Amino acid sequence: MKNIAKRFIADESGATAIEYGLVAAMMGIAVVAVFKAFGSKLTTAFETLGTSLNTQTTKLGTAN
Repeated sequence: MKNIAKRFIADESGATAIEYGLVAAMMGIAVVAVFKAFGSKLTTAFETLGTSLNTQTTKLGTAN
């Protein structure tokens, strides 16, 4: 019984999985924070890009 308890205490395989889970959670929180901080600027950038692409597509369509 002592050997089983010693092996259980020395086993660190579950700790690695927990550490990876914590790192993944922290990265997720960081991504959400960045999107919250720059959300309006990202929206403006994508809208500008979309408008420009639509304009160029329209010009290409009328050129044929």
